[in-house]
Amino acid sequence: MTVEAVTKRVRAEFDEMPGLTLTERQAAKLFGIEGRLCRDVIDQLIDDSFLRKTRSGSIIRGDR
Repeated sequence: MTVEAVTKRVRAEFDEMPGLTLTERQAAKLFGIEGRLCRDVIDQLIDDSFLRKTRSGSIIRGDR
């Protein structure tokens, strides 16, 4: 799976479920990818302001 494909999938999941809240570990398991790739994708989506991290470290949509 390419980074681009994983990024599209993560975006789609958060679009389908705007209230989705995940830790990085949960995201990696849900998307079936290894931890480093998951961190890279999440970091990119945070840079794009699509996602953000909460104070507790969970990942949510940036517009919440």
